[in-house]
Amino acid sequence: MSADDLETLGKGNGHEPTPPPAATSRKGEVVIRLDKVSKGFGSGQKRIEPVKRLSLDVERGTTLVIIGPSGTGKSVTLRLMLGLLDPDEGEVYAFGQKLSAMSNQELGGMRRRMAMLFQGGALFDSMTVGENVAFPMRSMGERDEDKIMSIVSERLRQVGLPGTEDKMPSELSGGMKKRAALARSIATRPEVILYDEPTTGLDPIMSDAIADLILETHESLKDTDVTSIVVTHDMHVAEKVADRIIMLYGGSIVGDGPPELYRSLGQGSLPDNATEMDRMIRQFVRGEADGPIQTVA
Repeated sequence: MSADDLETLGKGNGHEPTPPPAATSRKGEVVIRLDKVSKGFGSGQKRIEPVKRLSLDVERGTTLVIIGPSGTGKSVTLRLMLGLLDPDEGEVYAFGQKLSAMSNQELGGMRRRMAMLFQGGALFDSMTVGENVAFPMRSMGERDEDKIMSIVSERLRQVGLPGTEDKMPSELSGGMKKRAALARSIATRPEVILYDEPTTGLDPIMSDAIADLILETHESLKDTDVTSIVVTHDMHVAEKVADRIIMLYGGSIVGDGPPELYRSLGQGSLPDNATEMDRMIRQFVRGEADGPIQTVA
C-alpha cells in the first residue's frame, strides 16, 4: 500500500460528506464478500496469481485476521476489497453492492465508509501530524476547521498521542507513526477498518501495544458495529485481536476458524488423523521450515 493509494481512498466527489446512517445494530450482516475472485500479475512464465477463486464473507462487527506466508495474496485481497484492484475473475461486494457495477462517484462513497491503516503508516512527510489526521476529513469536503481540529485532537488523544498536532512525522518513532496513522484512519468514524501488517518493524512490546490499540479502537467504535480486517504475520497479534482467523496459501483459504483452533494446533502433538490443513496451520504458527508449506529462500 502506498501514499498514492491513500490519495485514491481520500478522493470524494467534491460535495459535502454524506452523514453516516443511523446507529442501529446490524451485526451478522455481510459487509464484504469475495465471490470466486482471482487476481494475477504479469504474463507467460512470469505470471503470478496470488489470489485464486477466493470466496469469503466478512460479517459486520467482527474482527477478521488474515495470515499466511509472504506472497500468498493477503495485501492483494485488501486492495480488492477497497476496489483499488479489479479482479480478473469473480466479483467483490461491499455493503451489498457489486464493485464492478459502481460508478467512480459510487466507489468514492463506498471508500468513505472504509479506512486503511497502511503497512508503513504512509504519513505525508510534508504535513504535520495534525494535518495528516485531518487529511481524510478535508478530502471528504469538511470545511469547518474548528470541527476538524477538535476531531484531530480527540483522535490523537485516543491513540495516546495528545498534543502532537504540530510535530512532523520525522520527529516520531516507528510506533508513534503507527499510532498517528491509526488516528488518521479513524478520523471519519469508518464502518470498516483494514490493517495491512500493522506491527511490521516493531519490537514485541510495541507490537502488543498496537494489538491493544486495535482492540481499543474496535471498542470505541462499537456504536457503528465497526468491522476490522487485519493482515499480519504476527500470531500473537492475530490470536489477541481476532474473532476469526483465515490462512491463505497458494491463493486460497487453507485454514478458517477461531483463535483457539490455531492456538491448539500450535501446541502439543498432532493427532494421527490430522488433515493437511491442520499441518499447514501448525507449520505456520510454529514457524517451522519443514512441512507442507513450500518456502523459497
